[in-house]
Amino acid sequence: MIKLHDKYFEPFISADEIDAAIKKMAKAVKADFKNETPIFVCVLNGAFMFASDFIKHYDQPCEVSFVKLSSYHGISSTGIVKTLLDVSEDIEGRSVVILEDVIDTGSTVKELVSMFSNINVKRFKIASMFYKPEVYSGEYNIDYVGIEIPDRFIVGYGLDYNELGRNLPEVYQIKEE
Repeated sequence: MIKLHDKYFEPFISADEIDAAIKKMAKAVKADFKNETPIFVCVLNGAFMFASDFIKHYDQPCEVSFVKLSSYHGISSTGIVKTLLDVSEDIEGRSVVILEDVIDTGSTVKELVSMFSNINVKRFKIASMFYKPEVYSGEYNIDYVGIEIPDRFIVGYGLDYNELGRNLPEVYQIKEE
């Protein structure tokens, strides 16, 4: 068990489980984009570890870009998504794969879909390391899912609680009182 700020978290998903899920996702993406050079768009800050590991396992030509969106305050989603860093590369006519850390309600996904709908991309897919199907609105298809999880607040592997815990190589879930 670990303590971050005022909350306790217990082990949930091991580094080995995460690595196995990423390898499987990279293989699926590679099969779908075999004759292309996709642009992987990492959603900062949370997806930086996932994106780094995913790209190491993706052994085909690719490019990487970043966007920064924010919808969390503490342990809950505000429901309001702010764009803090937009995609800078010329991605018109290109294939894009969004690398997201966790998809829960879908408000960030909705903003990303809106962002890329305004740019004439060839196609775009969404890959999420963690996915909470019981709270997802289901509005858009999630093309690649690493690990489905229940609707519990998690930290580690890039995910934080008020900026702490991102550096943990495994995932912890909040300990219920």
